[in-house]
Amino acid sequence: MANHLTPTELARESGLERREVISKCMELGVPIFQGRIDKSLFMANLGSPASSPQQYPVRV
Repeated sequence: MANHLTPTELARESGLERREVISKCMELGVPIFQGRIDKSLFMANLGSPASSPQQYPVRV
């Protein structure tokens, strides 16, 4: 099974749109090398808590 996928292939496997995959790569710092993305690196960064915005209680 291939580990380096095109944005279209990765979108199909992750359930996202192609544009969302590219956008997330840019946002999370996942490199796109020669049109291919490391699937395990992308999925690890996508699921990491650091990739989601933190919700802090607002003190008034």
